[in-house]
Amino acid sequence: MQLKLEPFNIKIGQHKVLLNVVDARELGVNPGDRVRIRGHESLSAIVDTTDDMVPPGTLGIFYEVYEHFRDWDKPVEVVPAYRSKSVSVIKRLMDKKPVMQDDIKILVNDIVEENLSDIELSAFITSSYIHGMTDDEVEWLTRAMIESGDTIEFDTHPIMDKHSIGGVPGNKISLLVVPIVAANGLLIPKTSSRAITGAGGTADLMEVLCPVEFSSQEVKEITEKVGGALVWGGATNIAPADDKLIRVEYPLSIDPYYQMLASIMAKKGAIGADNVVMDIPVGPSTKVPSVQEGQKLARDLINLGHRLGMNVECAITYGSSPIGRKVGPSLEVREAMKVLESMEGPNSLIEKSAAIAGILLEMGGAAPRERGKEIALETLRSGKALEKMRQIIEAQGGDPNIKSDDIQVGQYTADIFASADGYVIEFDNKWIIEIARLAGAPNDKGAGVSIHKKMGEAVRKGDSILTIYAEKEFKLENALTTAQRTNPIIVEGMLLRRIPGTYGFQ
Repeated sequence: MQLKLEPFNIKIGQHKVLLNVVDARELGVNPGDRVRIRGHESLSAIVDTTDDMVPPGTLGIFYEVYEHFRDWDKPVEVVPAYRSKSVSVIKRLMDKKPVMQDDIKILVNDIVEENLSDIELSAFITSSYIHGMTDDEVEWLTRAMIESGDTIEFDTHPIMDKHSIGGVPGNKISLLVVPIVAANGLLIPKTSSRAITGAGGTADLMEVLCPVEFSSQEVKEITEKVGGALVWGGATNIAPADDKLIRVEYPLSIDPYYQMLASIMAKKGAIGADNVVMDIPVGPSTKVPSVQEGQKLARDLINLGHRLGMNVECAITYGSSPIGRKVGPSLEVREAMKVLESMEGPNSLIEKSAAIAGILLEMGGAAPRERGKEIALETLRSGKALEKMRQIIEAQGGDPNIKSDDIQVGQYTADIFASADGYVIEFDNKWIIEIARLAGAPNDKGAGVSIHKKMGEAVRKGDSILTIYAEKEFKLENALTTAQRTNPIIVEGMLLRRIPGTYGFQ
């Protein structure tokens, strides 16, 4: 069937076309079926149908298809097409039947090429969430994700990397770990994510200081020039299948365990990492509620790393309260830069950063066993980490002379006050993050929260325990209302209950 093209300049994340129901009936296709479009290029696309958005004789094409048919004023031939082999692979996974390495490779390629509908992707995600995957399948998925995008091959080794499982507010340690490691002569090309449900991913934070969007080749050049980089992985085309899976996982609010393993390790494999430290925060309001679950995750990451030829060590860390006292991009960057400048800052931030950096220094041969943390702290104290951070900022196109006090935060503020004397006995990380997000983080760089009292600290009635920062007044009001309603920091007196006894004998 010959049809003229009508482009819709709308990105939808898949190859999809819109047929009038009359033409769909003539072709014998239904919504969710595929057609082959033959013009100066040939492409398969998923069908949707309409009564009125396009007239008979016209094929509506969305941005992802339009890119392939720039010469859209010429008619194209449209014919029914077979479903991708990936659909049968997904069906086998749903039925808990074995699949082969080539099957997984075809599936990942179709995900990257945007040949699967959201329904098909959802079926794959849900299947792996419910049934899990074998060790072989996870390895094949990881390798396919690595091969589907760009990779970086460094001439110098070892290549170091770190990753945090996340879930803890204020986890800004990469801004200290990367310059510490690079200042000790090791290469650490840190590709990071933007926040999806958090108040600021490492890429959101680093963007306060300098650009973070670079190609894989540019990441290699920056790293080889100054020893380290802190960039957004989404701009590099490294393991691109991951972003496409996340797009479908987000509305479902699920993060399938085995896909998470593959996602983490694919990004490490794609940059050629030899040694990786995994930060696994544990605690009731983190992604990993208990030490036992943290140990299982550690074993699985180490095992997958071994299969891929990577040396992986895991650090199970305390995750029940925020790291440092600031949550939100500009606030966190100010806090991290202050530590680099003068070692002034919260112990939780300094200690965790030095511990993780120390493990990397030992793994990379830059520190003797058991002395990594000591050398990491000395690198901070001496100013070498600050100098290296300035070099990284400059290499990424930022101002190397920027200081912590130069970083602007939200102009609108509000405080939460303690209603009684006592001590901080509990943090709710999820509500801390939610309050920061309602204030505008991470998109509004100056938005977030400053925590004045942490676990075990004494509080007097009327003390400010939390300050909210926002760039827009209405966002501040939303965040303040939620903070007052949820009470994310619990203050109690040390005397919880008195149980009366009997005085004397009767």
